[in-house]
Amino acid sequence: MLRKQILRPDSETMSPKTSATTMSVADIASVQVSSEDPSYPIDHAFDNHRGPGGTRWMAGEVGEQTIILAFDQPQRVQKVGLEIEEPETSRTQELSLAVSRDGGHTYREVLRQEYNFSPPHTTFERESWTVPVEDMTHLRLTIKPDKGNRPSRATVTSLTLQ
Repeated sequence: MLRKQILRPDSETMSPKTSATTMSVADIASVQVSSEDPSYPIDHAFDNHRGPGGTRWMAGEVGEQTIILAFDQPQRVQKVGLEIEEPETSRTQELSLAVSRDGGHTYREVLRQEYNFSPPHTTFERESWTVPVEDMTHLRLTIKPDKGNRPSRATVTSLTLQ
């Protein structure tokens, strides 16, 4: 069962086996999330229902969102995979991936990327990034759902680690 916690704006947390196979996040980490729609919980991002039409997490609120994986023990992560599907709204979503090796006190951004969604034609994005990090204690994904600042909710179909 996935261990999770809904982050509140005043929360200070806002500031396994390692192999070639996908790591089970439920076995190695707690998940902290800024919000979730009860119909689309964060659990869906880790349930192996991937690809277009897969289950997905959706923020419970509009605006920037944060997902943090707090590992039980420091991990060696080689790759991070991400899938996002947006079947309804044209928007440009920006994300930042950052890692911590000191218990979540400080983070180092390892990538920043944006995706353009233009339904019905461009609705799905799949990425796999090589981010070799030894002794990772936390991984933070920050999502700005619409760079145009229209009210939008962030979504993630899957988030995987190797």
